Amino acid sequence: MRLMDKPVPPTPTRARSAVFVTFFALTLSIVLAWRYGSVWLRRILVYLSQAAWARRLVSSWGIAWRVASRFVAGVDREAAISATRDLNARGILVTLDYLGESCTHEGEALQAREEILRLLGDIDANQLRANVSLKPTQLGLKIDRDLALANICALVERAKTVGNFVRIDMEDSPTVDTTLGIYRQLRHEAGLDNVGVVIQAYLYRSEADIEQLIEEGVRVRLCKGAYAEPAEVAFPRKADVDANYLNLARLLLSRHAAEKGVYPAFATHDATIIEDIKAYTRSHNIPADAYEFQMLHGIRRDLQEQLVDEGHRVRVYVPYGTAWYPYFVRRLAERPANLWFFVSNYFRS
Repeated sequence: MRLMDKPVPPTPTRARSAVFVTFFALTLSIVLAWRYGSVWLRRILVYLSQAAWARRLVSSWGIAWRVASRFVAGVDREAAISATRDLNARGILVTLDYLGESCTHEGEALQAREEILRLLGDIDANQLRANVSLKPTQLGLKIDRDLALANICALVERAKTVGNFVRIDMEDSPTVDTTLGIYRQLRHEAGLDNVGVVIQAYLYRSEADIEQLIEEGVRVRLCKGAYAEPAEVAFPRKADVDANYLNLARLLLSRHAAEKGVYPAFATHDATIIEDIKAYTRSHNIPADAYEFQMLHGIRRDLQEQLVDEGHRVRVYVPYGTAWYPYFVRRLAERPANLWFFVSNYFRS
């Protein structure tokens, strides 16, 4: 079983090596960002999020966990439940995510399933206003599709017995068809209606996917997308991703979608996009309980609270667990400000 991303005290030699590698990597990142723009910086960070050598190196730094803890509730379920309780007290809903992805051994997938089963029990026992998100590759998709299907089905069935909901996260583009296929088996063959999916606005295919999912009455979370995708399958320009996001949001908010029972969740911290969605819902008399905004733990807390104060539903994505490294680095890739926050804290330490 893979060693988890738990910080360990560095030896002097390791510390000197880490400083050199970090200085070189950060300098290279800054030069490439200055020369080629943020697209190259994002590509580097997405690569690092998937690189085993980088995971081993960065996970050994105490400063990395101190900065990552801004985005991750903690390493155990108790920390996640505590964070959820605090958010609920502020009128904010939660989706909990036990971190992990791309497992390579069946034992890892089974361990993740058991942890999420316990998580569903804790949500019920504590009467929290929270549901669960999960990644198919964490539950065995890259080992065997049927293994992932069986694990996810067990979790959705357990969630249904306690009146809860499971969101199947979307990962990189090669997994989209398989992930949607698993969802449809759960919904249409197993008869489970307490499950939803995620669609990423940066993929060209997403408009067609949204149109089909509307016909099926699916609960969809719409996000921009956080993986490095080639220009053959995804919009390379941020402006095009933003425009597609708003196009897809309007489809999900259409009268036809509402008639089909679609309940959309708009996952974004982009204030301009949020304002556009708010204006659209006002002009079309769409009630605030017909959709929700979703944001990440530790990012734009001010905007989360502002939206709640305005009467909108807000749900915060609260991750926890020891396998925090890939999630953390993708957060750096999404917003350059997060990277500068990490760099300044690293050198301050």
